[in-house]
Amino acid sequence: MRIIGLLGGVASGKTLVAQEFARLGAGILDADQAGHQVLRLPHILQAVRARWGQEVLGPDGLVDRSRLAQRVFGPSPQAEQDRLYLQQLTHPEIGQLLRQQAQELAEAGCPAAVLDAPLLLEVGWDRWCDKLVFVDAPLELRQARALQRGWSAEQFAAREAVQWPLDKKRLRADIIIDNSGSLEHTRRQVLQFWQSLVPGPAYP
Repeated sequence: MRIIGLLGGVASGKTLVAQEFARLGAGILDADQAGHQVLRLPHILQAVRARWGQEVLGPDGLVDRSRLAQRVFGPSPQAEQDRLYLQQLTHPEIGQLLRQQAQELAEAGCPAAVLDAPLLLEVGWDRWCDKLVFVDAPLELRQARALQRGWSAEQFAAREAVQWPLDKKRLRADIIIDNSGSLEHTRRQVLQFWQSLVPGPAYP
């Protein structure tokens, strides 16, 4: 099974591109969703509670990701320390879960899987990938998309700041997909790349 790693800036449309690959038959390895699952593990929950207390937990006693994000995304030295601690705590578990999911997809005969992870390069998961795809969109459009998600300009900037510079990501990519236009424009590019990687029929 081939693994396609997705790169791009915040709100560039990586999830949309992943969904388009899924339409063609790819499996999805969603690091964000895996992170949700990992934060529910008892030993991870205990460590989070010990580090930050009840203020990052919701009424159900589980980690409230928006509250946790307020602690770990920011320019202060403390936020950076908290972010590094969280990454060291959760990324090994997330990686293990993603590898397990990839194995299950391979055993099911899936021809390819898309790895959608915000920090793919930063944590070294690109070593699992056969191809890297950079999803491109201009800053103004990405900021507008982030605002539609309910993020403030400060939240957008804070998340962008902890990732590799876009130029560095572009240099690592095998192909660039322009996601600044229509869905059909993006879809054609995804299809062209898919057919070069996994020969077969077009969209179902």
